[in-house]
Amino acid sequence: MPDPVAVERGNGPVILGLPHVGTWLPDDVAARLNDWGRLLADTDWHVDHLYDGLLPGATTVRATFHRYAIDANRGPDNESLYPGQNTTGLVPLTDFDGRPIWDREPSAEDVADRTARFHAPYHAALSAEIARVRARHGVAILYDCHSIRSRIPFLFDGTLPDFNIGTAGGTTCDPRVQAAAEAICRASGRTMAVNGRFKGGWTTRHYGRPAANVHAIQMELAQSTHLATEAPPFAFDEAKAGRLRPVLAGILRTLADLAPDLKG
Repeated sequence: MPDPVAVERGNGPVILGLPHVGTWLPDDVAARLNDWGRLLADTDWHVDHLYDGLLPGATTVRATFHRYAIDANRGPDNESLYPGQNTTGLVPLTDFDGRPIWDREPSAEDVADRTARFHAPYHAALSAEIARVRARHGVAILYDCHSIRSRIPFLFDGTLPDFNIGTAGGTTCDPRVQAAAEAICRASGRTMAVNGRFKGGWTTRHYGRPAANVHAIQMELAQSTHLATEAPPFAFDEAKAGRLRPVLAGILRTLADLAPDLKG
């Protein structure tokens, strides 16, 4: 069994969170999925590859387990991030299209077990890296990396913008962090939303404490920006990624350069 979290420590002020790139499932969990669940369609496909090497010195914290085991970007209390809207929970019962994914749904005991085995270790590692980086630099910037299909009628109308910045209405970071990301996305000429359908998940909302010198921002990318197709086999498109990477690298470098000015 792989470790539930993989950490690569850097010496800079930026931490990349990768809660949804893992595709590993323990046998006891995989055996209970139905045919739809086995597609693992709701993975943040290839996002770790997309960001790899864009910011020398960045720390990465990556979940190796799939979100169908348990979602590392949901709170352990399973409180909805988007009350009144369709969404998925701590242990999803459906995929993003609203289709059931289990032959045998997880019990409360299963959820408690998976929280202890996977969710808690991921967040213990992330918390430790935030504390380490803040101790070194006086400030830490958590940039949470995500992607999702650009059209999912169950979750949102129409086509999702290429860039979706979430800061829980500007509460999880200094305004300069959000403004810097916005400016670079806007200058790219691509479509963008700020605190739209995706306002930042539990990770962003839980860790973003600007007054304590921890700034958090979520970037939700439409998968059409870097996949050849948003359907199986969800292949990575090097040409698309080659056009996207400079924009993402610009955001990360700008945030790293901004970090010394954020110390309260």
